[in-house]
Amino acid sequence: MDLQTQWYLIESEHDYHQAINRYQAIKHAKKGSEDHKEKLLLAHLISEHDKAHSTLPEVDPIELIKIRMKEFGYKPSDLAEIYGDKGTVSKVLNYKQALSLTMIRKFSELLKIPSEALIKEYDLKIQKA
Repeated sequence: MDLQTQWYLIESEHDYHQAINRYQAIKHAKKGSEDHKEKLLLAHLISEHDKAHSTLPEVDPIELIKIRMKEFGYKPSDLAEIYGDKGTVSKVLNYKQALSLTMIRKFSELLKIPSEALIKEYDLKIQKA
């Protein structure tokens, strides 16, 4: 962490974008490191700001995940890295498999989406044999 960088409550769009940019720069910091501690603080600050200032669109959980992926600059491979299974992530993003509880927890944390928004029902695209 830059010795001059100190984080405070996010009070402006400029602060918010600075926090997001810094979070992106250190999102893979080694656990226990100073950068990891900063990442956890930023995740908290960003989450609190989002709760107070943004309204999530009324879309199904998969579309919401895709929107947040775009906002954070994530690819499906980033979600697979967090979840651990690229094939399952692909099936979920293509409406062929439902979100699991583990996915909801991990994606909620990663994408700063309240878990309540991810547990909503949505239709799967089931292929008939």
